[in-house]
Amino acid sequence: MGNYVNIGNEGFARIRNDVYVDKTGLIGLINQTIDTSRCLTCISRPRRFGKSFAAKMLCAYYDKTCNSSGLFDDLLIAEDEQYRKHLNHYDVIYLDMTGVIGEASITDIVPYIQRNVVRELAEQYPKLKIVEGFAATLANAAEIAGNKFVMIIDEWDAPIREAKNQQDLQRKYLEFLRALFKNSGMTDKIFAAVYMTGILPIKKDGSQSAISDFKEFTMIKPRKFGEYVGFTEDEVKKLCREYNSDFEQMKQWYDGYGFREIKSVYNPNSVMEALRNDDFDSYWTQTSAAESLMGYVNLDFDELGRTAAELVGGVEVKVDTNGFANDLVTFRNRDDVLTLLIHLGYLTYDEKAQKVHIPNEEIRLEFAKAVRQVRRDDTIRRVRESEQLIEDTVHGKEEAVAGQIEKIHEEEASLYYNNEQALRSVIKRAYFSYGDEYVMFEELPAGAGYADIVYLPKKDSVLPALIIELKWNQSVEGAIAQIKNKRYPEALKGFGGKILLVGISYDCQAPAGKRKHQCRIEVYE
Repeated sequence: MGNYVNIGNEGFARIRNDVYVDKTGLIGLINQTIDTSRCLTCISRPRRFGKSFAAKMLCAYYDKTCNSSGLFDDLLIAEDEQYRKHLNHYDVIYLDMTGVIGEASITDIVPYIQRNVVRELAEQYPKLKIVEGFAATLANAAEIAGNKFVMIIDEWDAPIREAKNQQDLQRKYLEFLRALFKNSGMTDKIFAAVYMTGILPIKKDGSQSAISDFKEFTMIKPRKFGEYVGFTEDEVKKLCREYNSDFEQMKQWYDGYGFREIKSVYNPNSVMEALRNDDFDSYWTQTSAAESLMGYVNLDFDELGRTAAELVGGVEVKVDTNGFANDLVTFRNRDDVLTLLIHLGYLTYDEKAQKVHIPNEEIRLEFAKAVRQVRRDDTIRRVRESEQLIEDTVHGKEEAVAGQIEKIHEEEASLYYNNEQALRSVIKRAYFSYGDEYVMFEELPAGAGYADIVYLPKKDSVLPALIIELKWNQSVEGAIAQIKNKRYPEALKGFGGKILLVGISYDCQAPAGKRKHQCRIEVYE
């Protein structure tokens, strides 16, 4: 058993010794690619989304130096007709690139990998003919072993991220990968399958991928790997039943990543931390990814700080993801920054609408912190105005509330009122700093209908709950009446605190110059 060649199954055994959500269906997808033209697979995911767990699972399954039947026979992959054919059938080369960087100098990572892999192959196959080229030596090893290799590279992009301003080092690393995976003659001789994981998609070389033969599955287009990005809703419901945890809160805090194939995907690390700690909180702050958000927001391409404030309020933002260079330094505009934030897990992407939004409460808290730290006058003003709006609402200052919403509408020249959704967008922009005290719900099932927007105080807050009903081209009195008639406060019957009914309307049929927002605030009795 080596450190880089045939590392065994101990890593996956430790995973199985804990609470385990069965993701072995991923093995079946990789099995389908073995010895085909699709055998090179690259999966990009944010930190703490189970990339290393999957890599260890694949090592345990393919490594021919161990018997992993006891780890897999009771899992979904055992039902696959190809299960036994590939189980423990290959030599596996495993590179954890963050570990490699920890062992070797960033300037020496390629020679370090070549030296250690060749050394371990020579130990396992003493008759191995070591030649000058690394790929040629691997081809000789495959011939002696009688099988091709499965190669697993975890955090493949760590050297790209670590040497983000060192183009020469990036080039040498990419050339190393090209020599292995873009030389079809050698690649076909050496590899049965290759599985790479990373945070970023493969680095572009000009306008093309630097290793173009890989089939890529990203946070923008995960395709058939969508259900393996994180936990699905059924998996989270099962965990909540086992742990006697509140599923609705789990959904509010950690759901929100949706794809065309899978509509609801949860952050797996945060779900497990919430279950183990019996506490819904932002576990994202425990990742190094959280440290970088303010730096990206602070770039302020095309008023990015303002866009971040809108995202915090729950607004969806249009984005073009096509120009992103797949690195951490090449930003030309706001779209490039937003696209990076999709790959980092800060935003989720609606492929059909081509829009992004903050996926859940956990990430919204991180965004809110970042926006507050941005030291630009316009952003500071927006934060203060939003905080004042919440205070005015809580204290029943109807004219002040209507006036601030009017101001936000006037500032957003692109928002032309033509339906209630446009009014809702203005409201979310206006109340974007709610997260210090509240959790926001939209279209909350309540009584005989759905409440437009509900701000529910967090458990340590002393503020009242806010039920907001919006009326476009109708009266503000009608908004309050609808809250009462359809019994929206019933949704908060377990709340136990003070509830304010807030009606906000805009009459677009009024004469020009008199089209103003109106607000009514009542205490629910």
